[in-house]
Amino acid sequence: MFKKVFFTLVVLSLTISACGSNQSSGTSLSIENKSAVDLGDEQLQVPPLQEDEQRGQDNGNPPPPQEDGQQGQNNGNPPAPQDGSQQGQGSGSGYNVEQAISDHAQLTTIAFDALAFLTGDQCTDTFLPPSKIADFFGFQYLRDNDSGQLGHNTSFLPLAANNVLYILTDEQIGQLISLAEEQTPLIEEYGYQRFTLMDAFRRQLEGQTPSDSANLSAEAVMDYSATLFRLDGEISLRRAQVLGEIVRTMTPNQIEAMQQLTATGSEGWSDVGDQVDKQSMSHEMHVAVMTYASQLFSWYAGSIEADTYFCPERHGTYFGSFYLKDIPAMGNPGYSISTSLTGDAGESLLNLLDEIQRALITDLVNLQSESLREIVTTREQIATELRQLMTQENIDTALVLQLSERYGELDGYISYLYATNFAEVYKSLTPAQQAELDTLRTSLEITTCSGAYLYSDNIPMPIVDNTNFMFK
Repeated sequence: MFKKVFFTLVVLSLTISACGSNQSSGTSLSIENKSAVDLGDEQLQVPPLQEDEQRGQDNGNPPPPQEDGQQGQNNGNPPAPQDGSQQGQGSGSGYNVEQAISDHAQLTTIAFDALAFLTGDQCTDTFLPPSKIADFFGFQYLRDNDSGQLGHNTSFLPLAANNVLYILTDEQIGQLISLAEEQTPLIEEYGYQRFTLMDAFRRQLEGQTPSDSANLSAEAVMDYSATLFRLDGEISLRRAQVLGEIVRTMTPNQIEAMQQLTATGSEGWSDVGDQVDKQSMSHEMHVAVMTYASQLFSWYAGSIEADTYFCPERHGTYFGSFYLKDIPAMGNPGYSISTSLTGDAGESLLNLLDEIQRALITDLVNLQSESLREIVTTREQIATELRQLMTQENIDTALVLQLSERYGELDGYISYLYATNFAEVYKSLTPAQQAELDTLRTSLEITTCSGAYLYSDNIPMPIVDNTNFMFK
């Protein structure tokens, strides 16, 4: 649905997207008890689902000594999938799915999305951390619940990845390199296909709809999103197949070394240095390999709970909030994203709106609630199926792709709700309110966006094909 005017390999950069708390530093936000916004015949229930040379740990030596922790079973068998009660990232940690979908977390996230969309532009809408796709491997959970408090530091991913690469053989590392070569074009395709939805949503906001179609079509958005998420499912499935094979073929010494890593948080990991030659591959390839290695660790160390987990802002990612939140960290080593930014800025937005406008934002929490809870169930089903690949070669791939499409329908519906209500707010803003919103955005000291972003890689804006089919 687009024509690329510039070719670039997607950069799977080590972008940090701070989940953490969405608490504001001021007064708490609340959801007003109002009736659902009238969306006409588009206010619908989401339809139900239809039926070689050795390296690393093969020499018997684990990584440099760690702090004491429980060792794994040195019996030659890969560990069984975790249930959250064993190994590093178990149950009971500070951040979990229930916190992510809580009314408060969702309200602050939605209000922040609204601020970004109402004051942003087509460029800012496009920024997306690459970690927000194919995310069934528990890495976000690992980051948010790291006992070493290093999860959102720029050193966290390379530290985890290098410790895993230290354990792997050259042949196993070769599998990760081959996977990166295979998946880079698919990840790029996914990123470009997002532009169709972003174009339609901004047309709705700015009133640039077709002459015979005043509003977005929920069905059209959901159908397109289902196709997009099927691609995400294909990427996730193939990644799980390769990572699962590596786990299944680990030697007893490798298993023991992996168990040592999972026994502590990042405070117990050693700095083993770079374990792959950056000069032997492109930057994009190197970052991809490091991403896979870090996901291999979080998947091994985690649980279905961890694989299911997501940040409050994981869904409806087309409205520019990631640009507001993450762009200051780009090229800025050591930068820490404020955990109160989303809450504070979202609350400021709501304070600028009148009662009717505010209800258009706050009502979204209830309007999306059923879909969001089904997303949790759907992600858990996908994660459960993928996790079996650590102990067996074959799973129900058709089910994974079917569930992925359903996931896309649900995310599409939520995105449709956001785009529709944000546009209603935008149309009713007074000049004074718009000036206050612009001042609020300026206070965040965000740089001007130029061109577009393919994930976190700045590119020229692609030419997007006509999106009239997105309107009813």
